[in-house]
Amino acid sequence: MVCLPEPPTTVGSAIPAHTPHAVSVMFPTWQDNVYYEQGDPRVTSKMECGYPRFFIHPFIQKLCTRLVQKFGKPTEAGMLFPSRKVAERCRNFMKRTYLPAQQTSGLIRIAEFEIASVDETSELQRVPMYIVLFPKDAFPVAKQFWQHAGDNVSSRMAEYCLRILDANDSIASSQNSSAMYEPKRGNRRYVRASHPHNIEAQLKKETKEETCEAEHSAYVEERYGRNLPVIYADRAKRALRRRIAGVLTEAESGEMMEQFSQTTAEDLQHQRQLKGARGIRGVSEEDVYLFPCGMSAIFHAHRLALAVGDQSLKSVCFGFPYTDTLKILQKFGAGCYFYGIGEDHNIDELEERLKGGERILSLFCELPSNPLLKSPNLKRLRQLADAYNFFIVVDETIGNFCNVGVLEWADMAVSSLTKVFSGDSNVMGGSMILNPNRQFYDKLKKELANDYEDIVWAEDAVFLERNSRTFKERAKSINIDAETLCDFLIKHPKVVSIFYPKYTCRENYDAVKTPDGGYGGLFSIILKSEKHAAQFYDNLGCAKGPSLGTNFTLASPYTILAHFTELDWAEKFGVPKHLVRVSVGLEGKERLLAMFKKALDAVDDL
Repeated sequence: MVCLPEPPTTVGSAIPAHTPHAVSVMFPTWQDNVYYEQGDPRVTSKMECGYPRFFIHPFIQKLCTRLVQKFGKPTEAGMLFPSRKVAERCRNFMKRTYLPAQQTSGLIRIAEFEIASVDETSELQRVPMYIVLFPKDAFPVAKQFWQHAGDNVSSRMAEYCLRILDANDSIASSQNSSAMYEPKRGNRRYVRASHPHNIEAQLKKETKEETCEAEHSAYVEERYGRNLPVIYADRAKRALRRRIAGVLTEAESGEMMEQFSQTTAEDLQHQRQLKGARGIRGVSEEDVYLFPCGMSAIFHAHRLALAVGDQSLKSVCFGFPYTDTLKILQKFGAGCYFYGIGEDHNIDELEERLKGGERILSLFCELPSNPLLKSPNLKRLRQLADAYNFFIVVDETIGNFCNVGVLEWADMAVSSLTKVFSGDSNVMGGSMILNPNRQFYDKLKKELANDYEDIVWAEDAVFLERNSRTFKERAKSINIDAETLCDFLIKHPKVVSIFYPKYTCRENYDAVKTPDGGYGGLFSIILKSEKHAAQFYDNLGCAKGPSLGTNFTLASPYTILAHFTELDWAEKFGVPKHLVRVSVGLEGKERLLAMFKKALDAVDDL
């Protein structure tokens, strides 16, 4: 059991409370979730934050407003992105999906510039910024790209830029200067080595009045070893890649600043000889790619398959997935076939399709799936992929590589590092790892050498590295307590069913479970009706909001939040409106059992 703070109780509060970069938000009652989906100000006006791909962080909103005022027209809105490539992809998406842009050229444009300090002695680094400008009524279209692609400006990046602009404003007010922005000139491009993503340059200590709180936080984290200073961001990313590849030893993890100044050819050769946590040889940190969030990793896995394979072929979404995975496959490329049940009879159908002469580009699946916790027959899917030459991409977020070894059967494994890998619910991140033993590996590596760009913000990498040091220990503890809780719930008379890998498609899950692995910390619970589900949810004494894999138990009425406009469609695939998804934390089994017993006691008798 870990001593965790009590969750907030008021609607719209950040989860965790008082956390500027929190990635979840409190919806205490069932009706709060409905109000949120309806855009009701009873909830939306009180939100301190939200899940970052769905709710644009206040820091980002503030920065974007200032930049639109500088570069846009009164009739325009804008969307910020961290690279030119991402901004161009957004513009191209909007040209395809925003009807007026198909009829009138120039409606969607990109402003490119640097945010830089006017103080020549400042050590605050220049930040390249790209804003896509468009008519205000096109904002929902731009938001779709933001949500689906995930290649977004992070809240910490926006906060850093605001620090620069606020400092410039202070100088301007005292020196009557208006220089705040430095537009790019001619064909000059930002010099990558001078950007905080990659350089080893310490953030400047500003005046005590402006930054005392930030400096105190940084001092505490660095003084007591919980965090790396920002000058070690590159080393933090190297440690992350090794940890995700499964080749980072505990000794290396404890000597971060000394161990990761560089990677030598001998280091890589040694990594490739290890079997490591992934259970296969040949994997090294060079096979791991970092992204701003998990959905970005999925988006780029799909882009990668399109670039290397035949773009005219459709993909397959196998099993009921997290909502944006399906949207990506449908909206980018030739489309997809959706096998929403994700069981063996769907493999039979797919095999018949392939035997009939049809070809597919790739197959995306989750192991286990969200929110039904189903596991596909990955070994059988691998046999089809080898026979008919398509990619397999497995989202291992829910299982995580402590519990399941999916990379052996995949061409690419993707994951949201925001979840249990981080646990602290205060930073976003994603990863993609290639299987070096698959036939497409060399082509994938070549394409990534030309196209991949590291847009993970330095401070985000630092927080991810720090948070993930205890990943394996936390995952093991969560496994044990979640299994105990589910064993109690499945026998409870008021519970209709529990979706959990121990009970759901267990044979397929066990086939790839690691020797020391468990069944993870996520499950979904079904009660008799929406009324009963609401009573249970409203009386559950844990944090309640979007996301999962947090160090604290987190519940949500998943179908309401993810499929509010398509509830009947979701139910066709076994995902009812009154499903409650629960992500188990580190409170300890006694506290968890008491918490859930109390919530069920509040449910009307059947």
